[in-house]
Amino acid sequence: MVRNFIHMLNVAGVHLIRPILYNLAMKKGYMHITHPFGPLFREDSTILILGSFPSVKSREEMFFYGNVRNRFWSVIAEVFGEEAPVTTEQKKEFLYRNRIALYDVIEECDILGSSDSSIRNVIPSDISFILEQTEVRRVFTNGKTAYSLYQKLIYPLTGMNSVYLPSTSPANAAWSMDELTTEWRKAITENT
Repeated sequence: MVRNFIHMLNVAGVHLIRPILYNLAMKKGYMHITHPFGPLFREDSTILILGSFPSVKSREEMFFYGNVRNRFWSVIAEVFGEEAPVTTEQKKEFLYRNRIALYDVIEECDILGSSDSSIRNVIPSDISFILEQTEVRRVFTNGKTAYSLYQKLIYPLTGMNSVYLPSTSPANAAWSMDELTTEWRKAITENT
């Protein structure tokens, strides 16, 4: 019943009480969640970066990589030689300016909080409309979960391989900011 109510709120676009519902439901364990916001892209996007699924903080903010500890915005800005964007509007402008499309591999799943390792019962995102409406020629996946799910569930439908990028998540503490930036720069430069 809680799941149906939350889904109804997602469909209705009610954003103010979502964080409260998420916090209440998280105390009970797994939640079945539908991705609460759509992809970001324009017709001139040339690369698509896919994460796994939005974190709790991103779901609250209704935008990608909302956790300030996630290094995505710092890494991608460094790769493109720019200052890291701060506001959602700055982030959108950065992505448009650099012709980057952004979304996630998972459209729906059961998840505990923000933990990729807890993800189960996955329904993959349909990215075909992004590929059809853009100039995307290369797909990158942010982290092992996004990469493995993409290769298993989406690649068979698109025929477009993805390039693995090490996760920018704070859970990936084994990689320093410099190491992430170096690896992301190398992968993006060699594959675009």
